[in-house]
Amino acid sequence: MKGSFKLGKIAGIGIFIHWTFSLLILFIIFINYKAGQNTVQIIWSVAFILCIFVTVLLHELGHALAAKNYNILTKDITLLPIGGLARLERIPEKPLEELIVALAGPLVNFTLAFITGFFITLPDTSEKLMAELANGVNAHNFLLNFFLVNFWLALFNLIPAFPMDGGRVLRALLSFKLQRHVATRISARIGQIVALVFILLGFFTSPFLIFIGIFVIIGAQIEADYTESKFILKGFKVHDVLMKDYQRIDANEKVKKAVELLLDSQNKNFLITENDIAVGTLNRDQIIMALSKKGDDEFIYNVMDRNLIFLDSNSLLENVFELIQQNKSTLILVMENNKLAGTLDIENLMEFILINEVKINKAHDEK
Repeated sequence: MKGSFKLGKIAGIGIFIHWTFSLLILFIIFINYKAGQNTVQIIWSVAFILCIFVTVLLHELGHALAAKNYNILTKDITLLPIGGLARLERIPEKPLEELIVALAGPLVNFTLAFITGFFITLPDTSEKLMAELANGVNAHNFLLNFFLVNFWLALFNLIPAFPMDGGRVLRALLSFKLQRHVATRISARIGQIVALVFILLGFFTSPFLIFIGIFVIIGAQIEADYTESKFILKGFKVHDVLMKDYQRIDANEKVKKAVELLLDSQNKNFLITENDIAVGTLNRDQIIMALSKKGDDEFIYNVMDRNLIFLDSNSLLENVFELIQQNKSTLILVMENNKLAGTLDIENLMEFILINEVKINKAHDEK
């Protein structure tokens, strides 16, 4: 994520912290100062927040290590003011695997709370508990606060607000009986309803609930759309959607040639060839950047993308959908019998999905 700083690596996973985390620290210092706390009390409060984010990191590592058991690697973990984000290479699609990976994070928090419980004595009444916590975090109640926060973090994450952990648990359970895209749609809608409650409560309690609610609404919709698209692509192969009519540009041409072709057609991605052999690709953004930085007399071989991505024409579209999405600005080459059969880009694939979605809905309406 932009604005993140790398702290190091754990188990081969890059650990990052977002710059906005510093705003949280400043906010904690400010509100404690306004509450009349002294320097020592403020230091205890800041130390407590840092400890909580260590537990958030452990929570995300729980997901990452559980996923690793299913040969799913984690790209990185980023700490944000509203929590942590572990970027898995892919989400496990088998219900049992997703269930275990989703539960691994809250289980870490429950475990930390359980261990901390040996070192504290819980007050026997709610009045005594509130009195214990009334003066903020200090040396006397530090572990009690740590216990309570881990316990409530685990419970909060298990709220069925997809794509939070509880929402993924719900989808996994639904997926044992329903198709994955249907389970995702149901989980996403439930999650978005819960998110609206978060936002409403956030106006009266904590602004962080508003941010979490917005994240849930957007995240749920993105993942629901993604899963629906994969379902629509089920059974189709790359050769069903490849483009046989695509624009080529010779690598020895100049940028002005690419600009002419860009303006003269709807093409936004071009295949760059040399002696009829593919050597690179060039998209609209790269053309504009080359034009602004080097001018239209620059040779295309100096500005093209040399990292070619190849797909076999018989590959299942649902299996390569994520790869195509990750390279959405790149023209992908489709091979058949070791020969170039055509190209594929994200726009063509999304049009294919849209057309087949209309066909599915029409067939459904006719039943």
